[in-house]
Amino acid sequence: MAATPPIVLVHGIRTSGTMWRAQVEQLRASGFEVTAIDLPGHGTRMAEPFSIEAAHAAIDDAIDAFGGPALLVGLSLGGYIAIDYAGSHPDRVAGLVAASCLTLPRGPGLWGYRALARLIHRLPDRGAWLNDTMARLFLPPAGFEDMAAGGVALDVMDTALAAVGRLDPIASLARYPGPVWFVTGSLDHFRLNQRAFAAAKPQASVVVIRGATHLVSLVKPGDFTRAITDAAATLGAQPSEISGNS
Repeated sequence: MAATPPIVLVHGIRTSGTMWRAQVEQLRASGFEVTAIDLPGHGTRMAEPFSIEAAHAAIDDAIDAFGGPALLVGLSLGGYIAIDYAGSHPDRVAGLVAASCLTLPRGPGLWGYRALARLIHRLPDRGAWLNDTMARLFLPPAGFEDMAAGGVALDVMDTALAAVGRLDPIASLARYPGPVWFVTGSLDHFRLNQRAFAAAKPQASVVVIRGATHLVSLVKPGDFTRAITDAAATLGAQPSEISGNS
């Protein structure tokens, strides 16, 4: 039997590791080792330039601190990065939870998203009021507080979107031999290519959280934490070489 792996949480675009405060609290109370990183350009690292390589290095540092492979959990931007990392470093990822990232980051959708990001960035406050207003409208109060606690990365959006647009999550999933869980809200708009993701990893579990939107971990924190603990418990019940199995 394998020990339950440590857990590394990777946040979404413009947020920070504080968006995972509910999960960190609940997971630690249940006895899990867990850390929530800040990606470059976000949170405590807001002054740093964003790149996929620097994001991978941040995950490397977190896994090194635990001394072994981890259950890697990413949401939205963090989900795409986690998928890419797992495909590139399969021996360091005991299992992968990819949330709110079942749309391929390319084509007209990405171009439109980048154009909107550039337009918002031209506002006098670079979109701070709009970001806070929309977050307060669509998140519960505790979720908004957790998201806002680490600050909002107003300057990183177009750079991060351009970087993610160069990734190939389908190929990365095909390269990663370990177990995968796709987690999405039933109301998430990032599900356009769910079939393609599922086809790339037919053995993956798909967890749909009813009533949750894109920021599923903030909208339904208890349900999302349960999805993580279920994945971690599955890994803990498997032989230690599971990261090399499909």
